[in-house]
Amino acid sequence: MQLKGLYQFCGSAILMVLFAMPLSAQMPRSFGSNSFSSGNNSANKNSSKKDSLQHRDPFADSLTIYYRYFDSTRNRRIDSSISDYYSRLPMGPTYHTMGTYGSPAQSYFFNPVMKAGWDPGFHQFDIYNFTAENTKFYQTTKPYSELAYLLGSKAEQLVSILLTQNRKSNFNYSFEYIFSSTPGFLKTQNNSHNNFRITSHYISKNKHYESFFIFISNKSAASENGGLRDAKQLDSLSTTLNDPYSLETRLGKAGAASRNPFNTVVNTGNTYSNSSFLYKHHYDLGQKDSTVTDSMVYHFFYPRFRIEHTLKFATSSYSFSDISADSTLYNQYFNYKIHGNPSGDTISYKDKWTEINNEFSLISFPEKNNQSQFFKAGIAMQNLIGVFDTITGKHNFYNIYGLVEYRNRTRNQKWDIEASGQFYLNGMNSGDYAAIVSMKRLLGSKIGSLKIGFQNVNKSPVFILNPLSSFPVQNRSSYNKENILRLFMQYENAKIGWKLNAEYFAVSNYIYYDSFLTAKQDASLFNVLHISAEKKFKLARHWNWYTDIHLQQTTGDPPVNIPFFYTRNRIAFEGNFFANLFISTGIELRYQTPYKEDGYSPFLGQFMNQNTYSLTNRPDISAFLNFRIKSFKAFLRLENLNTLDVQNGFKFDKRNFASGQYPYPGLWVRFGVWWNFVN
Repeated sequence: MQLKGLYQFCGSAILMVLFAMPLSAQMPRSFGSNSFSSGNNSANKNSSKKDSLQHRDPFADSLTIYYRYFDSTRNRRIDSSISDYYSRLPMGPTYHTMGTYGSPAQSYFFNPVMKAGWDPGFHQFDIYNFTAENTKFYQTTKPYSELAYLLGSKAEQLVSILLTQNRKSNFNYSFEYIFSSTPGFLKTQNNSHNNFRITSHYISKNKHYESFFIFISNKSAASENGGLRDAKQLDSLSTTLNDPYSLETRLGKAGAASRNPFNTVVNTGNTYSNSSFLYKHHYDLGQKDSTVTDSMVYHFFYPRFRIEHTLKFATSSYSFSDISADSTLYNQYFNYKIHGNPSGDTISYKDKWTEINNEFSLISFPEKNNQSQFFKAGIAMQNLIGVFDTITGKHNFYNIYGLVEYRNRTRNQKWDIEASGQFYLNGMNSGDYAAIVSMKRLLGSKIGSLKIGFQNVNKSPVFILNPLSSFPVQNRSSYNKENILRLFMQYENAKIGWKLNAEYFAVSNYIYYDSFLTAKQDASLFNVLHISAEKKFKLARHWNWYTDIHLQQTTGDPPVNIPFFYTRNRIAFEGNFFANLFISTGIELRYQTPYKEDGYSPFLGQFMNQNTYSLTNRPDISAFLNFRIKSFKAFLRLENLNTLDVQNGFKFDKRNFASGQYPYPGLWVRFGVWWNFVN
């Protein structure tokens, strides 16, 4: 497949942003490497001894590609496995939605936001979004692309595109796009997500200057129906209504909904969007060196001191609207009194933000031969502009914070130490801080590795609780700062396939939502313990059992709803057949013990604590067939087999629930293809 036109377009767009930079014509080099060398050293060593006119280069059609995450020094390889379907989706198996993919998502585990400073307060779509932290910077010897398409029941769709190319050895750019659309199986349940990301990485020929560029745009449009008016009517579908789409919901005008997968209009629901431009660059001072071999001279540069600047410009918008709000339904189901007539009026809430952040840092490298060891100190100025529907004019805020960081991955790779901290010195979030320290030790090839760490965050209440916000929180009071302490341990033994994890949280001044329109703060100190284990068991020659087990426990009676036990198990027939055919097929089961699952407020976009009902769901059961032929991968899944009801004519209508009035669908079919290309 030829994608040269699209590559050239993306490359031209990035070059216009970054201006014209002189690029060298050498082969791609490893991130963090001090020398430029070919991705295939064996080819380099023999290149002087071979006549290119008589002998074809055996590596001419090969691809060497790797990536590292933003602000990381560790190179990673592209994942070509097919054993886990969820590794191809933005949302993993430990999250649940409000009924459909793309709807508000929440983890089954205690998962507080461990971030200090300014926070608008909307996180129900975080799992679907591109962020700077999950951005990958690639290095590749040839243009590389990935195309994916997933089709599910009720016209559910997901499209994913990745294009990356090295124009020169020292300049790479990439383009990513993900579009998902789920019309849903109930009224006013359609949602879609559009995510764009453009990146580039450049390093000068003399290796003194390096830059990273990220542009991200996320848009989430999700209709909200407030759940079914009467969930018991689901039991009569097989005899009367036949289709869940016929059931009345608490929000949304009857007849206004559409199952068109390309209709992203939200008449009742939330529309969130954010765009960010990030440019991180640094200039290094250090020393040069070289090594001479029989056929080549390798030039090295060892940074010893770095001056770094990071510029971020971002805009975001968060809105809820209902173009036909029925005051009777609002009062009946949500105890929300709005001014209007029962026939319907328009209500709308919207917060808009602009952020400009400048960060300056100085970095020292104690050892010239170990670029994974450094000490960093810096200071940042954050300017914020907020525009709110309920108050005219713009409101300006600022933050000044300091930051320190130390990393050391020893050259023998037995020790890996990371420590960082932020402290807000002045401004809107003065007194906030975040600190994390972790140490990883390789105990031995047979014993495995052990990682232990400490994390502490002291943070201001999210801005949706501020009286300036347009959103209708009814009890805005002076909330104290939340403090969350997290201790964690991770043990991994790749030889025998064991992974053990433990987390311990100590939380004080915990802020939570206890109804559709109100929030509370629990001043008492409470604890949460989370222990998990992962293991792959070899049952037979081609049969494998993958199991994940999680246990959670709270002390006292905190306002936290989590299941005590969660497990995910896959029993799969796997193997390599007919040279290029790889297969993984079997059964997957997910189960969590009954618990008082959080409700959801569509007006605030928040999950809320409730104690009126407990969910007792059947285990989620799916059958899957995954296979790979060279660079082509396909996934077929039959989900929600647990909804089978043999007593009513072999129908799939024994549905699980995401919350009190939010059912999951019956039998759901998904088919997806992932294909990568080398141009």
